[in-house]
Amino acid sequence: MYDDHYGLNGRPFQLTPDPKFWFDTATHRKAMAYLGYGLSQGEGFVVITGDPGVGKTTLMGHLLGEIDRERLNVIKIVSTQLRPEDLLRLVCQGLGIDSSNLNKAEMLGAIERGLHTVARTGRRTLVVVDEAQSLPIESLEELRMLSNFQAGGYPLLQIFLLGQPEFRLTLSDPRLEQLRQRVIAMHHLEPMQADEVEPYLIHRLSCVGWRGKPRFTNDAVAAIHRWSGGSPRRINQLASRVLLFGAVEEMETFGANELAAVIADLNDDTPVPGYRPAPVATPAPVPAPVPMPAPPPMPASARQPEPYELTDVAPMPMGAPVPPPHPADPVPLRPEAATPANDPTLQRRIAELESQVRDQDEALRRVLGLLVDWVEQGEGQGRRPDLSAIRGNAA
Repeated sequence: MYDDHYGLNGRPFQLTPDPKFWFDTATHRKAMAYLGYGLSQGEGFVVITGDPGVGKTTLMGHLLGEIDRERLNVIKIVSTQLRPEDLLRLVCQGLGIDSSNLNKAEMLGAIERGLHTVARTGRRTLVVVDEAQSLPIESLEELRMLSNFQAGGYPLLQIFLLGQPEFRLTLSDPRLEQLRQRVIAMHHLEPMQADEVEPYLIHRLSCVGWRGKPRFTNDAVAAIHRWSGGSPRRINQLASRVLLFGAVEEMETFGANELAAVIADLNDDTPVPGYRPAPVATPAPVPAPVPMPAPPPMPASARQPEPYELTDVAPMPMGAPVPPPHPADPVPLRPEAATPANDPTLQRRIAELESQVRDQDEALRRVLGLLVDWVEQGEGQGRRPDLSAIRGNAA
């Protein structure tokens, strides 16, 4: 509907990831550099994480559109709680292997033969797993085992893992220590910055024949960033509704007021499920207190002495032994029962985890330091990340 109103030849803000709308933000440039570095190494794992809608799938689609498929055999897997056997069957399918009657051991043998067959054609195999946070630990370990296949000392398989932020917590599991040691690059996609929203809108509109209509004021762009939090998918969701609103109202320019109206409609469309405001109860009047008669004085002979009268206790000299507790005093809890601090097994496990975290941080700092230097040198000279190692001559 709004395509005709604005003279566009397509939908600029569709929610389905489409690599043709690729927009090069700062965080996406760095992610492309890490992916390019990973491909140039030809081994191990590359991990890309990010919140839902930040552009992980679009990023991978853009990368796969840049590479030469005659040099790289790509197997794409969208994870939905895949068990190890199901994961192996998808890898078999990507290698053209019929695994319907194969058990796990037979599938592993067939996969190794299939990888050798692909390598003899001069190509490497890349497995891309989207929504990797849904993979069980056992399936991730199966992927690590597949990365062991080699020919002449060269790996036959490389793996890219795309996941939401909680995937980093999954990787911290002690059972994945060997997989973590094979991660050669890792990057977290950040939301779009405020100054990137307007170029992003113009870029998407230009991809479908934009000629100046519609237009967004600076206040409208700021409102889009505030509501979306910089998420490209949420920007698309809001911008699409704004264009629909403009087509219905026959508008071409949008300011803060128009954005506020559309945002209010969107917020009404997606209320919190099951939410009902609690009724405000009117407080009952508080009755006046009833005066109580004073108790009769207690005879002096019936009064009990105060057990802990500070004025009757002499200060204890330094280094004096602590007197034993009075039989009537409550027995204090043993420290061992109140806290696990004295548990040797727990302390040993904590020390192991801290050592692993330190080793991982040190390795990541070294790798990422080299990567950032490489990226900054490329940006300072106006060059994009070098993907010539995995592109064809025509790329």
